[in-house]
Amino acid sequence: MNTLLQNALLLSIIVGFAATEFLTHRYQATVRANANDTRLELWMFLSLLAIAQPVALLATNWLCGALMPAQHGAWAHWPWWAMVGVLLVVDDMAQYWWHRASHTALLWPLHRAHHSARYMSIRITYRNNFFYYLLMPGLWTAGVLVFLGMGKVYAIYVAVKLLVIMGAHCAWAWDAPLYRVRALRPLMWVLERTISTPATHWAHHALTNSDGVGHYKGNFGNLLFFWDVLFGTAHITRRYPAAVGLQDDLLFGEEHWTHQMFYPLAQSKREHSALRPGGLPYEEAPVSAGIAPARGT
Repeated sequence: MNTLLQNALLLSIIVGFAATEFLTHRYQATVRANANDTRLELWMFLSLLAIAQPVALLATNWLCGALMPAQHGAWAHWPWWAMVGVLLVVDDMAQYWWHRASHTALLWPLHRAHHSARYMSIRITYRNNFFYYLLMPGLWTAGVLVFLGMGKVYAIYVAVKLLVIMGAHCAWAWDAPLYRVRALRPLMWVLERTISTPATHWAHHALTNSDGVGHYKGNFGNLLFFWDVLFGTAHITRRYPAAVGLQDDLLFGEEHWTHQMFYPLAQSKREHSALRPGGLPYEEAPVSAGIAPARGT
């Protein structure tokens, strides 16, 4: 697949989901984004395309060329299914663990922006901290695999992955009508345990776990939800949370987009903020302060 065709395919996926959100009126009814949200999402998307992804791919290509030039294209003769198997492990499973690690105290500041959105939409798919993507293992291993000869299969793999993850974030829950069809129940049972769906991924963005639907300490899968099933972090209810976002933003006000995108270079001055050194995340707020922790990172 040449670059022009790949870009056209990726763009068509994005435009297709955007059109779906509007035509179903889910965007108009549920997305309440302000200028702060728009700046964060726009600049993060552009920085991923223009900086993080090219840097990772070009740097690994240069390093591989310098350190193991004889291996250039060495795996190009592999069958496509073997290449896909390697990509699912080296990229998608690695991203599962990266995502899971990003919900620990150490890396949470780099991922917090993704959960601060108070709505689900394809516009939040790449809403993260700038350094979250620069440090993402999958981007760097992808460069190595492309150097080894997996470029054509990787291009198709990326398109399939984009289709799934945008579908999981889309304001229109495409799986909801399928759950209501009795004949599709066996298929949906398999599907929801294989790939990320709106029901399982929206639960990961939930404002609270108290309703039995929210599960922000699990459902980490990106393309494959199977990793959550395999590693014990899956929570499947076929229901959708009443609200998404972060409790501390409701209490203390949202963080400025520059703090969310460029921490630790830009740091918050907000009380109970994870975006400043020594700051207390909301869940660690002392009881003496009169604030009852309701949400972890």
